[in-house]
Amino acid sequence: MAKMKILTERDLREIVPLDLTVVQCINDAFLSLATKAVVMPPILRLDIPEHRGEVDVKTAYVPGLDNFAIKISPGFFDNPKLGLPSTNGLMVLLSSKTGLVQALLLDNGYLTDVRTAAAGAVAAKYLACKDASIAAVLGAGIQAKLQLQALALVRPIREARLWARQPSKANSVAQELTALLKFPVVAHEDAMQAVTGSHIVVTTTPADKPILKSLWLEPGQHVTAMGSDAEHKNEVEPAAIKRADLYVADSLKQTRRLGELHHAIAQSAVRVNDNFPELGEIVAGLKPGRTNDVQITIADLTGTGIQDTAIASLAFARSLAAKVGSEFES
Repeated sequence: MAKMKILTERDLREIVPLDLTVVQCINDAFLSLATKAVVMPPILRLDIPEHRGEVDVKTAYVPGLDNFAIKISPGFFDNPKLGLPSTNGLMVLLSSKTGLVQALLLDNGYLTDVRTAAAGAVAAKYLACKDASIAAVLGAGIQAKLQLQALALVRPIREARLWARQPSKANSVAQELTALLKFPVVAHEDAMQAVTGSHIVVTTTPADKPILKSLWLEPGQHVTAMGSDAEHKNEVEPAAIKRADLYVADSLKQTRRLGELHHAIAQSAVRVNDNFPELGEIVAGLKPGRTNDVQITIADLTGTGIQDTAIASLAFARSLAAKVGSEFES
């Protein structure tokens, strides 16, 4: 009889908080992507346009790991009007040796949210100035909150600015984050005002037209763009990719197809065959990251299956150690 574990969102929130251990887990995933024979197929994607819906399926196998995850991630962006969250989903963890299901992680998108925020922290760790202390976050959803929390784990953030299309939501989230993080988070009605003077800028929206302009960028700034995980999404003006001293992809195959780079190529801001470093190559020391304090750097994060396998494996290991979750025999 094969045993399978079921972990609920409540279980997973208890054993996988957003902390430095999770950031290191995702750091190691990027390292593996650059240094091991990782098998990571293209994202399977289903669009449901009449309900502003999308479903992504991601997976990756890492040689040496006992298991791998298949993640199903729906995003339905009209859901808040119905009083429902815009994202949910689950992960299935399978044995790399037998293919048997080891665990169902019914996380409602929680693990995706955490690993996405951790990836932002990894990007900032290698690409932002070491003394970066002022952050600007564009967006006011769950990633706006988590990206700032993750950023504060790796950089000495003492002040943050927040901009969103709905000023009332920006104000509410700014107050919430100020209480949580113990440093001032101020809502701005103008995005440029939020970006000006910031050391790190994080874009966290499903925007389909740029919300961050090239001319706003200042020497020394680092930008993490994590919202463009579909062909139609575009948060950063294509000219900014050309202007940046260093552009870094989480996966060049993906960003050429659906990230900010995809739009820069489409508008001839860069050429389709221009080569750029991947974050894993910088983590592994194979290519340089930031080399001085005046470079403008941009990280284009579309989300990779290896991040899902990494965090699902961590969650499963912690569930065994803490004896959390329900076991079923099949």
